[in-house]
Amino acid sequence: MSDNKDIPAIDPSVPPSGTGCVECLATPDGWWVHLRRCAACGHIGCCDSSPSQHATAHFKKTGHPVMASFEPGEDWFYDFTTQEGGDGPELAPPTSHPEDQGAPAPADRVPDNWMSLIHR
Repeated sequence: MSDNKDIPAIDPSVPPSGTGCVECLATPDGWWVHLRRCAACGHIGCCDSSPSQHATAHFKKTGHPVMASFEPGEDWFYDFTTQEGGDGPELAPPTSHPEDQGAPAPADRVPDNWMSLIHR
């Protein structure tokens, strides 16, 4: 993957869908470890370490192959079709969840035994 702005699976103008995993936030007990942002539509989903793995589910449902990290200080991309990581263009802000959100999150939903519930 390059930083070419003309990669069809990436629309740099689309803002993220929010500051947390869309599907996890739609349930009273959903939580995540880290967040990923769809580079095509801005959907925010949880990573594969998270119990629900919504970023991968989004790829499988929509066919949008490229995700970007939505973590503070990270700027990498991942292509599900090639299973390769790399660089990509600058995406519309914000480029991460708020730094004070922490991980895992949301803090009030993370169970005490969260480490035993994640995928490694």
